[in-house]
Amino acid sequence: MNRILKSFIFLLILSTSAFAQLRSPAEFLGYELGEQWTPHHKVYAYFQHVAENSDMVEIEKYGETYEGRELIIVTVSSVENQNRSEEIRTNNLKRVGFLDGEPSADKTPIVWLSYNVHGNETSSSEAALNTIYKLITEKSNWLNDVMVVMDPMINPDGRDRYVYWNKSVTGKEPNVNPESREHSEPWPGGRTNHYYFDLNRDWAWQTQVETQYRIQTYLSWMPHVHVDFHEQGFNSPYYFAPAARPYHTAITDWQSEYQTMIGKNHAKYFDQENWLYFTKEFFDLFYPSYGDTWPTFNGAIGMTYEQAGHSRGGLGVRTAEGDTLRLWDRLTHHSTTGLSTVEITAQNKERVVDEFSNYFQQTRENGAGEYKTFIVKKSSNPDKVASLLQYLIKQNIQFGEAASNSRMEGYDYSTGETGRVNIEEGDYVISTFQPQGTLVRVLFEPKPELEDSLTYDITAWETHYAYGLEGFAVKGNVNQQPVSSRTTGMVSANVNKPYAYLAKWNSLNDLKYLAALLKKGINARYAEQPFTMNGNKYEAGTLVITRNGNEKLGDDFDEIVKKTADELGRFITPVATGFVNSGKDFGSSSVKFLTAPKVGLIAGEGTSSNMVGHIWHYFDQQIDYPVNLINRDDIGYIDWHEYDVMIMPSGSYGRTFDEDGLNDLKEWIRGGGTLIAVEGANGFLAGKDGFNLKRKSSDNDDDKKDEDPNDKLKKYGESGRASASRLNAGSIFELTMDNTHPLAFGYGETYMSLKLGSAGYEYLENGWNVGAAKAGAVRSGFVGADAKENLENTLSFGVQNMGSGKVVYMIDNPLYRGFWHNGKLLFGNALFFN
Repeated sequence: MNRILKSFIFLLILSTSAFAQLRSPAEFLGYELGEQWTPHHKVYAYFQHVAENSDMVEIEKYGETYEGRELIIVTVSSVENQNRSEEIRTNNLKRVGFLDGEPSADKTPIVWLSYNVHGNETSSSEAALNTIYKLITEKSNWLNDVMVVMDPMINPDGRDRYVYWNKSVTGKEPNVNPESREHSEPWPGGRTNHYYFDLNRDWAWQTQVETQYRIQTYLSWMPHVHVDFHEQGFNSPYYFAPAARPYHTAITDWQSEYQTMIGKNHAKYFDQENWLYFTKEFFDLFYPSYGDTWPTFNGAIGMTYEQAGHSRGGLGVRTAEGDTLRLWDRLTHHSTTGLSTVEITAQNKERVVDEFSNYFQQTRENGAGEYKTFIVKKSSNPDKVASLLQYLIKQNIQFGEAASNSRMEGYDYSTGETGRVNIEEGDYVISTFQPQGTLVRVLFEPKPELEDSLTYDITAWETHYAYGLEGFAVKGNVNQQPVSSRTTGMVSANVNKPYAYLAKWNSLNDLKYLAALLKKGINARYAEQPFTMNGNKYEAGTLVITRNGNEKLGDDFDEIVKKTADELGRFITPVATGFVNSGKDFGSSSVKFLTAPKVGLIAGEGTSSNMVGHIWHYFDQQIDYPVNLINRDDIGYIDWHEYDVMIMPSGSYGRTFDEDGLNDLKEWIRGGGTLIAVEGANGFLAGKDGFNLKRKSSDNDDDKKDEDPNDKLKKYGESGRASASRLNAGSIFELTMDNTHPLAFGYGETYMSLKLGSAGYEYLENGWNVGAAKAGAVRSGFVGADAKENLENTLSFGVQNMGSGKVVYMIDNPLYRGFWHNGKLLFGNALFFN
């Protein structure tokens, strides 16, 4: 045997032994992929097995879900690349500008593959098992040129919810009839996480722990390419890049070009198999909080891939064309596009890295967008400013404060007008001349640049409005310096066992303080009118925590009030008397007694699971106050006297509140209960006997007389665009607020509201119109002409007194997706100021 042949055999033995212990998914799991579901713990176990038996794979736990399931990333590359993975990672952060120093000459791109952000789009985690095995056993040559990061399951809680349900209703053989129950998932479905949040709408806002953990890990790598695997209706072909219009105008030519290059590479494989696919439709790149857009605004090539299936896919389903779509088909398609993404990136590795470096270099040197700098006034609410700054820090966004006074051309968020604005020394400065400049632009620009009105998500989200802050957008750079420390101590007085403690009321943290006191048995009051005392002015809504009514606590009263304030960073003022200089004394009927309300939230089948989740998370994670989730179908059996507040989210209530049910509800309200109707629930109440809410009617006989009959001659091909005139996917309206009403305590005379939908409601004739959208109220986002007309001069927030109780109409949802922070106090007012 010659020397060459001996060497070949030796290398073959080495290569074989390297995978001797590595088992395929089928060998490890005991079934072929696609034959049954692989729950979270088995997916995790297989990735651990691969990491233990291949030097090309490393596994890292990066967090846990609300239900305690592990979140992991897995890096896959050649042994050589794994041995210098830290160099590859830090090289990339140097190119971005997150780390100082020059990167080495190496140009290894990073491809990040994210699976199962929607729990009931299950095929992608199955595809992840197939993909990693094929990468290291069949496609390892690509791994010499690429570092692959895989997140096998972003949403384990939702996925296991779906998987175990489907297992429980599927027989020995899957029933492919789409009408069988294994294709009809029950409420709340597996799409969302534990709190029913859509994690694919949370990338930018980071309200959920899964997102918070993931973003910190993502920012430590900053990949060049990011893929988010999804599923759509089971009758659809496969969708991949390039994405549909509209694109946000911040997206670069290169990001658009490379999407097309990737799509053509996918098409090559799909054409070979005669698989149907489509591109450039439906899935646009505008809303910044998706798994394709947020990475895009962080410099990556961000993409969504959509496989047919979704929750109705099951293990197999008969399509409209008569074929059977199997789980194996779904995971195979996803595996193909995942591998194709790695391949095309390996082929273009130098350009991918060079374009990525250029992206950040251009932003650092030239800024981004029309407005280069965003100002937050130092006079803004300090709690809200602190919340914003914490949010910026978590996204590696740099900020400072103005080094001097200046006057510049800019946009005033308070007025909505453009002109000369005054920037004061100490105002907070967020510049786009930084690595995250494009992300800053997208989050802060006054009016997001929508190149086309046909988009399927909200079109406005500006950060000043979301946090309730004053400030400007200016077109130039602002000289800045590091933020100085600004601390304020507790207001103190030489008072031994004070008559009362006073606490301000204008932020979510103030609400959390009240909630904590009530849970600890402290009785409190609130002032319905402003007052002055000891030279200080106190606004309506000020908490008045009197010793009277808390005698049972003895000396613990002072300890609880002060210790809780310290824990939550609240500043309280002890006072020696209840006699005020102006306004109402503390014993006045205008200083209302607060009770700890017992709260119910209607949930379950027939209600909006997303909205239920928004509200549940608000109580459970944000203000830490108990709430009872009650199934809609159990409402007829509850003891209404056990509840002080009942929250009614969007839903279908015809059977629940028939004539008898509505009478029970109204009797409870008249007896002192508070009903809070949120968003779509108002449509159910509108026009019902006893409820003063009415829909705004656009049907007017005089208008009909002026109609041109030819207007009805519409073209079929323009039907989508014609419907845009009636569209309001989500925009920001400036509301006029009656801040003398308790519902608006803690707010000014205006409030920026995120308004969804185009249903308008008349002002209340017998009630309090607390928040009104007057003519010209649209501040940001796309609103069709007909929708705009229908939403002007309408109610957004109102209160109707009914006997001893009240109905709070929240046409706009102030808790939407958990990111509209300025609305959270408003919801607290509805809860506690009864």
